[in-house]
Amino acid sequence: MKFAHTRPLIISCILAIMLCAGISYAQNAPTAGHRPVPQQPQLPPQLMPPHPPEKMQQRYFDIDAKRQIENIESEDALPRSREFKRIDSTYYVGWMYEGVYKYNHAADYLGYKNAAIPLERALNLIEHDYSKALATRTDDVLKLYPIRAIQPDYTVLAYYLMQCYSNTEQPDKVFALLRRVLKWRFQFDYSMDTYNFLAWTVHRNRFYTSVKYPFLKNSIDANEKLANSYLDSGMMNILRNKKLNDKLAQFFPGYEEREKMAVYHYKNMLYSYTFNIDSANYYFDLMRKAGHLPHNNYANFLGICGDFKTAESEYKLAAMQDPADKRLQEWAYYTTIIDIYKARPKLGVLLARNMIKAAGSTPGYGWYNIALARCMLYDGQISEADRYIDKAAEFKETHIGTTLGQSQYDFSIQLIKLINKEQSWQMDQFEHANWWYNPSVLLSMARKMSEKYLQQFLIINQFATNPERDRVIYKLFSTESTVSWDEIYYLIHDFSTDFFIKRFENEAVNDSRDHIRKYFALFVARLKMQQGKYADAKKILDRIIHDPNIDEDYEKLFIARVCEAEAACAANQKNVAAQNEWLYRVYALYSQLVPYTGMPMNMSLHLSGDIDKDVEKRLRECNIHWVTNTSIPAPNVYIQFTRKGNKKDITYYVLDKGGNYIVNKQSFAWQKPDEAGTSLAYRIFNIGGKEEDEDAAQ
Repeated sequence: MKFAHTRPLIISCILAIMLCAGISYAQNAPTAGHRPVPQQPQLPPQLMPPHPPEKMQQRYFDIDAKRQIENIESEDALPRSREFKRIDSTYYVGWMYEGVYKYNHAADYLGYKNAAIPLERALNLIEHDYSKALATRTDDVLKLYPIRAIQPDYTVLAYYLMQCYSNTEQPDKVFALLRRVLKWRFQFDYSMDTYNFLAWTVHRNRFYTSVKYPFLKNSIDANEKLANSYLDSGMMNILRNKKLNDKLAQFFPGYEEREKMAVYHYKNMLYSYTFNIDSANYYFDLMRKAGHLPHNNYANFLGICGDFKTAESEYKLAAMQDPADKRLQEWAYYTTIIDIYKARPKLGVLLARNMIKAAGSTPGYGWYNIALARCMLYDGQISEADRYIDKAAEFKETHIGTTLGQSQYDFSIQLIKLINKEQSWQMDQFEHANWWYNPSVLLSMARKMSEKYLQQFLIINQFATNPERDRVIYKLFSTESTVSWDEIYYLIHDFSTDFFIKRFENEAVNDSRDHIRKYFALFVARLKMQQGKYADAKKILDRIIHDPNIDEDYEKLFIARVCEAEAACAANQKNVAAQNEWLYRVYALYSQLVPYTGMPMNMSLHLSGDIDKDVEKRLRECNIHWVTNTSIPAPNVYIQFTRKGNKKDITYYVLDKGGNYIVNKQSFAWQKPDEAGTSLAYRIFNIGGKEEDEDAAQ
């Protein structure tokens, strides 16, 4: 779930106060989305630091005056910081400019570590010089006006420093900093809604205990309760400050609502995580009515409820809402998973490639490579999936502004590697119809099976110590899950079948999410098939396929898996006609899955042109059942060979029984018959080939 980009009150506050005082505001208003730092007026004597008057005058005229024309977010902030420090190195402003500049240009652990140094220095200096101003609470605008920069400056410094600590995985320092901010008892949040960030910090580290971080409790439930209590304290603080701030309301319009919206943002995050659907809906609705709906988090919530169509729409809105900064864009990562659910993995490939191109080697790059690897996997391109998942494994990801951390990152990588190994084993079966009496193929399959089991035990041993597995993995569809529901089956199907059947049977009946219960039922059916109980499994599958809650556009992967299981049940019962029909439905829904089912697909072959017999021979050696009987449900495969000099091309397409395209017409050049025949066998299942263009993505 995404961190809230707090919208500071300071712009409207300062404008209102300055207009009231008859003073014009600086011409270079801060860029939208950035945290502004206003120029500072001279303080009354009782709030002045213990410095000589001439030093304070120098600060005011040589530094504060220039802040009116030098935006702290600009590219000139670094040279300006050096100038300010030369004038007065004991004044916090120069160090603040340096720290914010370095933060804005950081993209890795070292960058944020370096940015923290001047920010720490600035925070110490502002506390040393302006403690009286920081501690001021008043309902008198004339008393608040002179300190209109000090308190907001402090919260800006604290915000950036907190982000540096968070981005370098130092939650103990984050927590200590937040407690430090609280002691000043600011009457406005400005850039630092501290109680909300305390809740965020606890939630982000919920799976640890007080042994690792003393500010935590000793279970996930206790930590979530603690996080919620911080949000309740934040709401109480808003109401407590209201007694002062109501008298200033004309100068701070809408401040109370904005501060409450920030609390609601984290409330719906916590309730979504704990599957408290009604409460999450309540807070999302409050934010929607106020025009502050966090589209990314709302889309995540809709996703765990099974409303993938609306979730996709919300992710599109999130793409416009999120700032283009250096962090994972969750909307893009999760949209690629929805593309897989829709049987459009090529569309996910396009999005992931574009995000990788845009991100470069900055935070998010590793996540996008995981997304690309997953889309390649579900497009049947196993070698490409291996290549991109290795890139993700080699990249040192920095987890910024998200509750998705290194444990989820590593788990996603290892799970895709596991599925790749299992699919690679299936590839040997598909590419060689005679695999069962081919010694070299059998040896390859034995080696791959051994690698699969090693990978499986590696994940299980890692995952056994993860206290979140019950609510994030086995629960299916969680706001903190970074894998698809289908991937979970590959993790569990070889282990403790009775345990998982009992667990998923309970969820299929008692889960509060109407649209998700059928997924647990499918898991039960497939696990019963693992036990050889095909008759019991078929009864469950027959009920699932008629579920009225199935979305035929956004749950094609789910329907295809049900049909695949039905085909396997029919094969076990020697019902060839039913097997043929169910497998045909799988192909029509999600053709890329079929080569990895272990069941040969019936297809009708139509060759034309300058036919290369060696390519044809290699194609026919693959595990495809070529039929001529029109009563057997089979797609029609059309292949045309052309030759112009040394250039040899193959054009192919596949039509269903009604004459509709399943695989669109396309061509590829070839040289070696063996490679061409194998490639063609995959291409007629829409594996590889042309990726969807941008027009198709609209």
